[in-house]
Amino acid sequence: IFSIVVFGSIVNECYVNKDSTSPELLCIFNKNESACSYGIAVGIIAFFGCIFFFVVDLYFQQISSVKDRKRAVLLDLGFSGFLSFLWFVAFCFLANQWQRTTMSKGVSQGADAARAAITFSFFSIIVWVAVAVKALQRYRLGTDMSLFATDQFAADPTAAYPGYPTGSGIESTETYQSPPFTETLEANPKGYQVPAY
Repeated sequence: IFSIVVFGSIVNECYVNKDSTSPELLCIFNKNESACSYGIAVGIIAFFGCIFFFVVDLYFQQISSVKDRKRAVLLDLGFSGFLSFLWFVAFCFLANQWQRTTMSKGVSQGADAARAAITFSFFSIIVWVAVAVKALQRYRLGTDMSLFATDQFAADPTAAYPGYPTGSGIESTETYQSPPFTETLEANPKGYQVPAY
């Protein structure tokens, strides 16, 4: 939402005519086109990044590979940290250019939009740092793949396979203890006759 406010306010109200006779538009941030372009670009990148990671979060539980989950969390961490930096630069750049702007009739018309862009750039820094911290915590805690984790099994390869866990108590408590493929089979089982050809 903050990214929409930033690039929306810059696109809508932060361009004014050079003068009353010229149709040429100038950025109100000290007539620096780079300031407006940078604010718009960061806002659009953040908006589409939010949509992408929202979809990833929706399907995160369906990712069965631990490696893919780890990559998703690391991508979220890297993107959040990168956007925190971009928003910090945007805030500093826009605030600096706004401070150097000389007030005129055209500038005063878009002054509220310029202040809103600067303010929400600052709020975006806080939000993206918080998202990066949450992604770091998620990475440190793991990707919650206890179903596929192997730490419940013994590390010794010669150790026996753990038995099937008991359920609601209706099932039998006896476990099958005979090792597989070690039974001796009779040459002619009862009731079976070898056909003569």
